Amino acid sequence: MASFHEMVWQKCREIPKGKVTTYKELGNAINSRAYRAIGTALSKNPHAPEVPCHRVVKSKGSVGGYSGKGGKNAKIKLLEKEGVSIKDGIVDLEKFLHRFRYSK
Repeated sequence: MASFHEMVWQKCREIPKGKVTTYKELGNAINSRAYRAIGTALSKNPHAPEVPCHRVVKSKGSVGGYSGKGGKNAKIKLLEKEGVSIKDGIVDLEKFLHRFRYSK
């Protein structure tokens, strides 16, 4: 059985280039409301960029933190390089949000 971190990383791999998802969407997709634990799993991601943890943002579109080299500024640059527009640290979720297919 996969560990919690592995489940988070596996689901994160499904976020397409040029899109973002939220901690809540990611949690719903793996049937978990442990959003802080999801953040912890992403912060310990040893598989970047194959596991694109930079594509996970806060529920209101705020970019949030990034534990990779360069921190939040590096996260913004990675997202912009993929075509995600960011204004004042906020991603337009209506345009860029990736929703997972899952059953409740």
